[in-house]
Amino acid sequence: MIRSYIHCRETTTKGWGMFTSKAIKANTLLEISPVVVMSSKEKALLDQTTLYNYIFDWEDDRCCMALGNIPIYNHASPSNCEYFQDYDTNTIFIKTVRDIEAGEELTINYNGDYNHEGAVWFDVKE
Repeated sequence: MIRSYIHCRETTTKGWGMFTSKAIKANTLLEISPVVVMSSKEKALLDQTTLYNYIFDWEDDRCCMALGNIPIYNHASPSNCEYFQDYDTNTIFIKTVRDIEAGEELTINYNGDYNHEGAVWFDVKE
């Protein structure tokens, strides 16, 4: 499930990103995506590939690849959206954490909590 007003496009500095064509209220569910869960052994192999930048940590030292558009949301701190992992249904979903204006890029914080200020493994571009 993904909202019809959410779309993917290239940014000028960060590659692909997710955007909205209409204003969105805080606490709106934007997307629910199934994930492919992989073992810790597979995670170690993926960490040596470009997919390292697109996988999510999962419970029990495993990882997952989210399907849908979830891997395309860029990082920001604080972000305007937050992702949640549902280990029972093997899904990730994204909700807004504040009101968002039409045309605004939709972002998540790669460290988990939307306002986490910790470093990430790459130079953050604005």
